[in-house]
Amino acid sequence: MILSLYIINKAGGLVYQRDFNESLNRLSSNDYLILAGTFHSIHAITTRISPVGNSEGIELLEADGFKLHCFQTVTGIKFLLITDPAHPNTDAALRRIYRLYSDFVMKNPFYTPDMPIRAELFDQSLQRTIPSL
Repeated sequence: MILSLYIINKAGGLVYQRDFNESLNRLSSNDYLILAGTFHSIHAITTRISPVGNSEGIELLEADGFKLHCFQTVTGIKFLLITDPAHPNTDAALRRIYRLYSDFVMKNPFYTPDMPIRAELFDQSLQRTIPSL
């Protein structure tokens, strides 16, 4: 089950956040912004401290009750997907979400890059797609 989706711009700002499970504890708006900035900073640090050369940074963070998956695009946008630990094939889910983002956000002539995403078609497409992922 997919629990939440976060999209973080290349500067570390949260541009989109959506929970897909009603039982999740809600954070304040400020806490979501802090979470995004903190993850962005940790991700940047992990790309530099890798002992095996070039690193893509954190791609998976596992905890007892969830997994956090990170997909970073070539432009620096990060897609964070929080799932339950048993969720299969998260890479395909992240790529599907990225395609929806490309189609309904980046091709929207009224969207300004790095600004909060307010695209109703993107929201509707996610709502239809997430249950099948």
